[in-house]
Amino acid sequence: MALSFLNKFSKSQATTGSDGVLSLPSVRSILLSSVGCIMVLSLLMVASASIPFALSRGMTELHFFDRQLLYMGIGVFSAVLTYYLVPLKTLYQIGTQFILLGITALLLVATLFGTPINGSKRWLNLVFINFQVAELAKLVVIVFVSDFVVRRSFEVRNGWDGFLRISLVIGMLTLLLLLQPDFGSLVVIVGTVFAIFYIAGAPYKQFLALGAVVGALGVLAVTLVQYRLTRALSFLDPFDDIQDTDYQLARSLIAFGRGQFTGVGYGESVQKLSHLPEAHTDFLLAITGEELGFVGVTMVLLLEALIIGSAMRISYNALKRRQMRMSYTAFGIGVIFIAQTIINAAMNMGAMPTKGLTMPFFSYGGSSMLISLVMIALLLKIYKESPEIEKSQCRYF
Repeated sequence: MALSFLNKFSKSQATTGSDGVLSLPSVRSILLSSVGCIMVLSLLMVASASIPFALSRGMTELHFFDRQLLYMGIGVFSAVLTYYLVPLKTLYQIGTQFILLGITALLLVATLFGTPINGSKRWLNLVFINFQVAELAKLVVIVFVSDFVVRRSFEVRNGWDGFLRISLVIGMLTLLLLLQPDFGSLVVIVGTVFAIFYIAGAPYKQFLALGAVVGALGVLAVTLVQYRLTRALSFLDPFDDIQDTDYQLARSLIAFGRGQFTGVGYGESVQKLSHLPEAHTDFLLAITGEELGFVGVTMVLLLEALIIGSAMRISYNALKRRQMRMSYTAFGIGVIFIAQTIINAAMNMGAMPTKGLTMPFFSYGGSSMLISLVMIALLLKIYKESPEIEKSQCRYF
């Protein structure tokens, strides 16, 4: 049904002519304009939400605004390099992928010897940016799995060999992420792998069995670690311990309540005045809800939806051309954006336990912004080269 709808949508596009029929904007235009708009909105909200926190730490008023702008500049530069200098065929070579996996694993190991930040060792100090290697792991896993399910398609669709082989790689990354610990990124990565295997045709019985195993391990991971159990239980009643375990979540809900439909006005948030800790990071959406109300939150989520829809459209176009590696890559990127958007919005609104996952292109953070923009470059590269590859009749992709 979904494929039929997308096909009809594609055929409905028409160019402007003498009959006055207006053309719909291209996927590329929608993607670029949506990313640009949400980045501008991010800068505005980071500036507003971070000023009290920056002043309380003896920094300049726009310290975090300047940092976010720097991260965006580095991300755009990296995206341009990726778009023009990284050939897709090289990216899908097995040697390149194992080099990327090896580098990612080494960087994850290096983080374990770094300085803890908020009780976790997730970052490497790279002078201009504290780089979170888990963000790189998401991109590398997408490319690796997208190639794997094509190269090993028979094993993926018949029996357990496909899952068992990929489990060796994912298991290594899982262990390193748990040691940091970074349970949120781990959930997103595993979920994305499952999603790609699903659309690649893996048998349903494997998902039922593996889903039960992963679910059981997830329950153990939550119940056996006290801080995770506290987070899981606190969101059930966010006001039963408002001064301790429920502090962040309760303040976030209060922010949404104050904002109502149109908000209290830009810059007029009360919760950012040291009530909601580091409000410019994971809880930026709550401050947006307070200052810009339902309208502002809807705008953020709509822009995220347009980005995700563009990624899925690019995936579908590549699928129609039988370019399976590129289709799965675009799909995986879309799944990453979906997962992080839903989880971040849900934890801000009290629908899920709090977790340190950013809203793509919106929350403050250099690593997420950098890798997300590189993902956009890959999407644009697939969009541009897919028709050219079809004309050349190259079946590699």
